[in-house]
Amino acid sequence: MVNLVAVQRPLMNKLMKMAGVTPHTVQIQPGTVMNFWIPNETINRPKKGQPVTTTPPKLDKPVVVLIHGFAAEGMVTWQFQIGSLAKNYSVYVPDLLFFGGSITDTPDRSPTFQAECLTKGLKNLGVERCTVVGFSYGGMVAFKMAELYPDMVSAAVVSGSILAMTDSISDATLSSLGFSSSSELLLPTSVKGLKALLKVAAHKKLWFPDRLHKDFLEVMFNNRKERGELLEGLIVSNKDTFIPSFPQRIHLLWGENDQIFKVEHAQNMREQLGGKATFRGLKKAGHLVHLERPCAYNRCLKQFLSSLQEDEAKN
Repeated sequence: MVNLVAVQRPLMNKLMKMAGVTPHTVQIQPGTVMNFWIPNETINRPKKGQPVTTTPPKLDKPVVVLIHGFAAEGMVTWQFQIGSLAKNYSVYVPDLLFFGGSITDTPDRSPTFQAECLTKGLKNLGVERCTVVGFSYGGMVAFKMAELYPDMVSAAVVSGSILAMTDSISDATLSSLGFSSSSELLLPTSVKGLKALLKVAAHKKLWFPDRLHKDFLEVMFNNRKERGELLEGLIVSNKDTFIPSFPQRIHLLWGENDQIFKVEHAQNMREQLGGKATFRGLKKAGHLVHLERPCAYNRCLKQFLSSLQEDEAKN
Protein backbone atom coordinates (compact mmCIF):
# COMPACT_ATOMS: atom_id res chain seq x y z
CA MET A 1 0.00 0.00 0.00
CA VAL A 2 1.29 3.46 -0.90
CA ASN A 3 2.53 5.58 2.01
CA LEU A 4 0.63 8.87 1.73
CA VAL A 5 3.30 10.84 3.59
CA ALA A 6 6.13 9.44 1.47
CA VAL A 7 4.42 10.21 -1.85
CA GLN A 8 4.01 13.85 -0.79
CA ARG A 9 7.76 14.31 -0.39
CA PRO A 10 8.48 15.13 -4.06
CA LEU A 11 5.73 17.75 -3.98
CA MET A 12 7.05 19.17 -0.71
CA ASN A 13 10.57 19.29 -2.15
CA LYS A 14 9.30 21.18 -5.18
CA LEU A 15 7.38 23.63 -2.99
CA MET A 16 10.46 24.25 -0.87
CA LYS A 17 12.55 24.96 -3.96
CA MET A 18 9.87 27.40 -5.11
CA ALA A 19 10.03 28.98 -1.65
CA GLY A 20 13.76 29.53 -2.09
CA VAL A 21 15.71 26.58 -0.63
CA THR A 22 17.39 23.48 -2.07
CA PRO A 23 18.67 20.31 -0.32
CA HIS A 24 22.42 19.89 -0.06
CA THR A 25 24.54 17.35 1.83
CA VAL A 26 27.62 18.46 3.77
CA GLN A 27 30.33 16.17 5.12
CA ILE A 28 31.14 17.37 8.62
CA GLN A 29 33.92 14.85 9.24
CA PRO A 30 34.60 11.28 8.12
CA GLY A 31 31.51 9.25 9.04
CA THR A 32 29.31 12.29 9.71
CA VAL A 33 27.12 13.99 7.11
CA MET A 34 24.32 16.51 7.51
CA ASN A 35 21.56 17.47 5.14
CA PHE A 36 20.79 21.17 4.80
CA TRP A 37 18.16 23.10 2.92
CA ILE A 38 20.12 26.12 1.70
CA PRO A 39 19.29 29.23 -0.38
CA ASN A 40 18.84 28.44 -4.07
CA GLU A 41 21.21 31.23 -5.06
CA THR A 42 24.11 29.67 -3.14
CA ILE A 43 24.09 26.52 -5.31
CA ASN A 44 26.50 26.54 -8.24
CA ARG A 45 25.08 24.47 -11.09
CA PRO A 46 28.04 22.49 -12.48
CA LYS A 47 28.56 21.15 -15.94
CA LYS A 48 27.54 17.55 -16.46
CA GLY A 49 29.74 15.15 -14.52
CA GLN A 50 31.15 17.80 -12.16
CA PRO A 51 30.30 18.03 -8.42
CA VAL A 52 27.86 20.58 -7.06
CA THR A 53 29.52 23.45 -5.19
CA THR A 54 28.15 26.24 -3.04
CA THR A 55 28.90 29.92 -2.51
CA PRO A 56 28.54 31.97 0.71
CA PRO A 57 25.19 33.71 1.28
CA LYS A 58 24.73 37.23 -0.05
CA LEU A 59 26.03 39.86 2.31
CA ASP A 60 22.89 41.98 1.99
CA LYS A 61 20.63 39.20 3.33
CA PRO A 62 21.05 38.25 7.00
CA VAL A 63 21.32 34.53 7.64
CA VAL A 64 18.60 32.75 9.62
CA VAL A 65 19.05 29.10 10.67
CA LEU A 66 15.87 27.18 11.54
CA ILE A 67 16.51 24.20 13.87
CA HIS A 68 13.76 21.59 14.13
CA GLY A 69 12.42 19.63 17.11
CA PHE A 70 12.23 15.91 17.83
CA ALA A 71 9.11 14.70 16.02
CA ALA A 72 9.96 15.72 12.43
CA GLU A 73 12.80 16.84 10.20
CA GLY A 74 13.56 20.41 9.20
CA MET A 75 11.45 20.78 6.07
CA VAL A 76 8.29 19.49 7.76
CA THR A 77 8.84 21.50 10.93
CA TRP A 78 9.44 24.84 9.24
CA GLN A 79 7.26 24.50 6.13
CA PHE A 80 5.27 27.66 6.99
CA GLN A 81 8.30 29.78 7.87
CA ILE A 82 10.71 29.16 4.98
CA GLY A 83 8.75 30.98 2.28
CA SER A 84 7.86 33.81 4.63
CA LEU A 85 11.52 34.51 5.41
CA ALA A 86 13.31 33.67 2.16
CA LYS A 87 12.69 37.00 0.39
CA ASN A 88 14.62 39.07 2.92
CA TYR A 89 16.82 36.47 4.61
CA SER A 90 19.19 33.70 3.61
CA VAL A 91 17.41 30.72 5.17
CA TYR A 92 19.25 27.55 6.17
CA VAL A 93 17.30 24.56 7.48
CA PRO A 94 19.44 21.67 8.77
CA ASP A 95 18.36 18.13 9.53
CA LEU A 96 19.98 17.31 12.85
CA LEU A 97 21.85 14.02 13.21
CA PHE A 98 19.54 10.99 12.82
CA PHE A 99 16.83 13.11 11.21
CA GLY A 100 16.28 13.44 7.49
CA GLY A 101 19.45 12.43 5.70
CA SER A 102 21.87 13.31 8.52
CA ILE A 103 23.85 10.57 10.23
CA THR A 104 27.06 9.91 12.15
CA ASP A 105 29.12 6.94 13.27
CA THR A 106 30.34 8.90 16.32
CA PRO A 107 28.78 7.66 19.60
CA ASP A 108 28.30 11.16 21.06
CA ARG A 109 24.56 11.91 21.39
CA SER A 110 24.68 15.21 23.28
CA PRO A 111 23.13 18.53 22.20
CA THR A 112 26.68 19.88 22.33
CA PHE A 113 27.77 17.47 19.60
CA GLN A 114 24.73 18.42 17.50
CA ALA A 115 25.67 22.09 17.93
CA GLU A 116 29.31 21.44 17.00
CA CYS A 117 28.36 19.52 13.84
CA LEU A 118 25.77 22.09 12.82
CA THR A 119 28.26 24.92 13.26
CA LYS A 120 30.89 23.08 11.21
CA GLY A 121 28.34 22.47 8.47
CA LEU A 122 27.34 26.11 8.33
CA LYS A 123 30.98 27.20 8.17
CA ASN A 124 31.53 24.75 5.30
CA LEU A 125 28.64 26.47 3.52
CA GLY A 126 30.27 29.88 3.97
CA VAL A 127 28.08 31.14 6.81
CA GLU A 128 30.03 33.42 9.14
CA ARG A 129 27.24 35.03 11.17
CA CYS A 130 23.63 34.04 11.75
CA THR A 131 20.54 34.17 13.93
CA VAL A 132 19.42 30.74 15.11
CA VAL A 133 15.76 29.87 15.59
CA GLY A 134 15.21 26.69 17.59
CA PHE A 135 12.06 24.76 18.42
CA SER A 136 11.86 22.27 21.33
CA TYR A 137 14.87 19.90 21.01
CA GLY A 138 16.26 22.31 18.41
CA GLY A 139 16.00 25.08 20.99
CA MET A 140 18.45 23.25 23.24
CA VAL A 141 20.81 22.91 20.28
CA ALA A 142 20.34 26.63 19.52
CA PHE A 143 21.20 27.55 23.11
CA LYS A 144 24.37 25.42 22.88
CA MET A 145 25.38 27.10 19.62
CA ALA A 146 24.87 30.54 21.15
CA GLU A 147 26.89 29.54 24.22
CA LEU A 148 29.79 27.86 22.40
CA TYR A 149 30.01 30.00 19.25
CA PRO A 150 29.15 33.63 20.10
CA ASP A 151 31.25 34.84 17.16
CA MET A 152 28.91 33.00 14.77
CA VAL A 153 25.56 33.30 16.55
CA SER A 154 24.45 36.92 16.71
CA ALA A 155 21.06 36.20 18.34
CA ALA A 156 18.71 33.34 19.15
CA VAL A 157 14.96 32.83 19.01
CA VAL A 158 13.71 29.85 21.01
CA SER A 159 10.23 28.32 21.19
CA GLY A 160 9.04 25.57 23.51
CA SER A 161 12.44 24.69 24.93
CA ILE A 162 14.72 25.10 27.94
CA LEU A 163 18.42 25.65 28.51
CA ALA A 164 18.99 22.05 29.60
CA MET A 165 16.85 19.04 30.41
CA THR A 166 17.67 18.38 34.05
CA ASP A 167 16.55 15.15 35.69
CA SER A 168 14.10 17.06 37.91
CA ILE A 169 12.50 18.95 35.00
CA SER A 170 12.28 15.72 32.99
CA ASP A 171 10.60 13.83 35.83
CA ALA A 172 8.18 16.66 36.61
CA THR A 173 7.24 17.22 32.96
CA LEU A 174 6.64 13.54 32.23
CA SER A 175 4.63 13.10 35.42
CA SER A 176 2.38 16.07 34.62
CA LEU A 177 1.76 14.74 31.10
CA GLY A 178 1.15 11.17 32.20
CA PHE A 179 4.10 9.52 30.45
CA SER A 180 6.64 7.18 32.02
CA SER A 181 9.61 8.15 29.82
CA SER A 182 10.75 10.59 27.16
CA SER A 183 10.80 7.76 24.63
CA GLU A 184 7.18 6.91 25.35
CA LEU A 185 6.25 10.55 24.66
CA LEU A 186 8.55 11.43 21.77
CA LEU A 187 9.12 8.08 20.04
CA PRO A 188 5.61 6.64 19.67
CA THR A 189 5.35 3.18 18.16
CA SER A 190 1.61 3.14 17.47
CA VAL A 191 -1.17 5.34 16.13
CA LYS A 192 -2.45 5.63 19.70
CA GLY A 193 0.96 6.85 20.88
CA LEU A 194 1.24 9.42 18.07
CA LYS A 195 -2.24 10.73 18.87
CA ALA A 196 -1.21 11.07 22.53
CA LEU A 197 1.86 13.10 21.49
CA LEU A 198 -0.18 15.39 19.26
CA LYS A 199 -2.77 15.84 21.99
CA VAL A 200 -0.25 17.31 24.42
CA ALA A 201 1.71 19.19 21.71
CA ALA A 202 -1.22 21.08 20.16
CA HIS A 203 -3.61 23.54 21.77
CA LYS A 204 -6.54 22.52 19.60
CA LYS A 205 -7.33 18.91 18.82
CA LEU A 206 -5.81 17.86 15.51
CA TRP A 207 -7.78 15.26 13.56
CA PHE A 208 -6.20 13.04 10.93
CA PRO A 209 -7.33 9.61 9.71
CA ASP A 210 -5.53 6.68 11.34
CA ARG A 211 -4.03 5.82 7.96
CA LEU A 212 -2.18 9.15 7.89
CA HIS A 213 -0.94 8.69 11.44
CA LYS A 214 0.40 5.25 10.51
CA ASP A 215 2.14 6.58 7.40
CA PHE A 216 3.67 9.47 9.37
CA LEU A 217 5.07 7.01 11.91
CA GLU A 218 6.72 4.96 9.18
CA VAL A 219 8.36 7.95 7.47
CA MET A 220 9.27 10.33 10.30
CA PHE A 221 10.26 8.00 13.14
CA ASN A 222 13.24 6.12 11.72
CA ASN A 223 16.63 5.69 13.44
CA ARG A 224 14.72 4.81 16.61
CA LYS A 225 17.69 3.34 18.47
CA GLU A 226 19.84 6.41 17.86
CA ARG A 227 17.01 8.81 18.66
CA GLY A 228 16.42 7.00 21.92
CA GLU A 229 20.08 7.57 22.69
CA LEU A 230 19.66 11.27 21.83
CA LEU A 231 16.91 11.47 24.47
CA GLU A 232 19.18 9.80 27.02
CA GLY A 233 21.94 12.24 26.08
CA LEU A 234 19.68 15.18 26.88
CA ILE A 235 19.35 14.47 30.59
CA VAL A 236 21.82 16.22 32.88
CA SER A 237 22.03 16.24 36.64
CA ASN A 238 20.68 19.26 38.49
CA LYS A 239 24.08 19.73 40.15
CA ASP A 240 25.81 19.92 36.76
CA THR A 241 23.70 22.73 35.32
CA PHE A 242 24.50 26.43 35.16
CA ILE A 243 23.08 29.50 33.45
CA PRO A 244 25.41 30.67 30.66
CA SER A 245 26.09 34.37 30.30
CA PHE A 246 24.92 34.97 26.75
CA PRO A 247 26.28 38.08 25.02
CA GLN A 248 23.53 37.80 22.38
CA ARG A 249 19.93 38.88 22.47
CA ILE A 250 17.69 35.90 23.26
CA HIS A 251 14.02 36.05 22.29
CA LEU A 252 11.59 33.51 23.76
CA LEU A 253 8.61 33.11 21.40
CA TRP A 254 6.05 30.87 23.07
CA GLY A 255 2.63 29.30 22.74
CA GLU A 256 0.81 30.41 25.89
CA ASN A 257 -0.94 27.03 26.10
CA ASP A 258 2.22 24.93 25.79
CA GLN A 259 1.67 21.84 27.95
CA ILE A 260 5.18 20.40 27.53
CA PHE A 261 7.25 23.44 28.47
CA LYS A 262 4.74 25.77 30.05
CA VAL A 263 4.89 29.52 29.73
CA GLU A 264 6.19 29.71 33.31
CA HIS A 265 9.37 28.00 32.11
CA ALA A 266 9.87 30.76 29.55
CA GLN A 267 9.23 33.53 32.06
CA ASN A 268 11.66 31.97 34.54
CA MET A 269 14.29 31.70 31.79
CA ARG A 270 13.83 35.33 30.84
CA GLU A 271 14.60 36.34 34.43
CA GLN A 272 17.57 33.98 34.64
CA LEU A 273 19.06 35.18 31.36
CA GLY A 274 18.94 38.84 32.30
CA GLY A 275 18.40 42.08 30.44
CA LYS A 276 19.12 40.87 26.90
CA ALA A 277 16.33 38.26 27.03
CA THR A 278 12.81 39.08 25.88
CA PHE A 279 9.56 37.13 25.89
CA ARG A 280 6.52 37.07 23.60
CA GLY A 281 3.55 34.77 24.13
CA LEU A 282 1.01 33.82 21.49
CA LYS A 283 -2.53 33.06 22.62
CA LYS A 284 -4.45 29.98 21.47
CA ALA A 285 -1.26 28.08 20.68
CA GLY A 286 0.49 25.15 22.29
CA HIS A 287 3.91 23.57 21.92
CA LEU A 288 3.51 23.55 18.12
CA VAL A 289 3.07 27.31 18.06
CA HIS A 290 4.81 27.78 14.68
CA LEU A 291 2.43 25.29 13.04
CA GLU A 292 -0.77 26.20 14.87
CA ARG A 293 -0.45 29.97 14.39
CA PRO A 294 2.09 30.37 11.58
CA CYS A 295 1.01 33.86 10.50
CA ALA A 296 1.24 35.29 14.03
CA TYR A 297 4.48 33.40 14.68
CA ASN A 298 6.06 34.64 11.45
CA ARG A 299 5.01 38.20 12.17
CA CYS A 300 6.59 38.13 15.64
CA LEU A 301 9.72 36.43 14.34
CA LYS A 302 10.20 38.98 11.58
CA GLN A 303 9.63 41.85 14.00
CA PHE A 304 12.47 40.54 16.16
CA LEU A 305 14.74 39.98 13.16
CA SER A 306 14.03 43.53 11.95
CA SER A 307 14.92 44.90 15.38
CA LEU A 308 18.28 43.13 15.13
CA GLN A 309 18.98 44.86 11.82
CA GLU A 310 17.99 48.21 13.34
CA ASP A 311 20.38 47.64 16.22
CA GLU A 312 23.21 46.81 13.80
CA ALA A 313 22.47 49.94 11.76
CA LYS A 314 22.70 52.08 14.91
CA ASN A 315 26.04 50.55 15.81
